[in-house]
Amino acid sequence: MIPILECKGLSKSYHNNQYALDNLNLTLERGQIIGLLGPNGSGKSTLIKLINGLLIPTGGCALINGMLPGVETKKIVSYLPERTYLEPSMKVKDAITYFTDFYGDFQSERAYKMLRDLEIDANVRLKTLSKGAKEKVQLILVMSRDAMLYVLDEPIGGVDPAARDYILRTILMNYNEDATILLSTHLIYDIENVLDRVIFLQNGRPVLNAAVDEIRTEQKKSVDVLFREVFRC
Repeated sequence: MIPILECKGLSKSYHNNQYALDNLNLTLERGQIIGLLGPNGSGKSTLIKLINGLLIPTGGCALINGMLPGVETKKIVSYLPERTYLEPSMKVKDAITYFTDFYGDFQSERAYKMLRDLEIDANVRLKTLSKGAKEKVQLILVMSRDAMLYVLDEPIGGVDPAARDYILRTILMNYNEDATILLSTHLIYDIENVLDRVIFLQNGRPVLNAAVDEIRTEQKKSVDVLFREVFRC
């Protein structure tokens, strides 16, 4: 079976010739939750943007289900950016209607159930919501799709600790077991129990690509502890 994501010599440099990604070779198989971890400037956001066709690589390529990023891959990739992108004057229910019209795999009943669980009124305008509530709405929209690949950039970064457990359960419960989740976060301690595999990036290159169970069994450490040791946090 074709990997859901394959990076072949993927590189991206900017105007100062500094490489955010440097000849990255990476394969993600289906049916996993993968943590994309690294310090600021390690290349995580650049990789995510390349996967979603928001940047053009300097060299190499990223293939999603065997295809270059484009119109066809947007049909199977559900992307949560780090920043809010929804129109502030839009009502929550209007955002659901927009996603329903735009994505053939969007499940509106699932979205409304999550809104009720998180006590968010579908009739309010987004500009009236707190930053954390807006992030919850965005995550609900993303996880209400039946996608093959979910790419989540800091999905719980601005969310209060009380809601994090629910959101992580939401991520676990609302994706097909054959799908893959690539999740970038700094809150490693909070999310490592849901991860199957982790990728540590540093200076645009992977310094670790391992199953979480292997790390715990072979190194006798949690992912959080290992991360702090590798990056001297």
